[in-house]
Amino acid sequence: MTITIVQSNAQHLIFCEAIIAEMEHSAQIRGTGIAKRSAAYLSKKIVDGNSIIALTEENEWAGFCYIETWSHEKFVANSGLIVAPKYRKLGLARKIKKAIFNLSREKYPNAKIFGLTTGLAVMKINSELGYEPVTYSELTQDENFWKGCKSCVNYEILLSKDKKNCLCTAMLFDQPEIKKQNESNEKSSFSI
Repeated sequence: MTITIVQSNAQHLIFCEAIIAEMEHSAQIRGTGIAKRSAAYLSKKIVDGNSIIALTEENEWAGFCYIETWSHEKFVANSGLIVAPKYRKLGLARKIKKAIFNLSREKYPNAKIFGLTTGLAVMKINSELGYEPVTYSELTQDENFWKGCKSCVNYEILLSKDKKNCLCTAMLFDQPEIKKQNESNEKSSFSI
């Protein structure tokens, strides 16, 4: 089986509802928080090419991740990383994360890239890309970013700590010298 990883476009809108449903379902199973996004929000990311989608030869979605910008494009978050259940444990999340990271560097070369996660696997991938754990004070202070956390089961914890920390680990990429290492020519498809 071959899975191709591409920058999204309007033809990928047919996968929007399934991706949102899997994001919510996976968060429930793991018992973790998730910043829920509407179909309209995700559709715009897809149409604008601000996401990466992994597709099988049969045109089935296998994975997804999108870009969000904050503080007038000074910060970029790679959000919503999800792999469809039957394609997990194949290294696909790592390839999607690298592709969205490279797209972020291409579209926003001067931005700091960050993420919040409770997942050890994502933390490991972020570390490989050059992210470092940071305090929340080093992230965007854009109030709209923090509004996205309202749908998370841990939102009350975030508020109780004055948005200084939560259960998620904050990670930041702000190392221009590592940029060149990560911009290697990744294959856009691979066989499993």
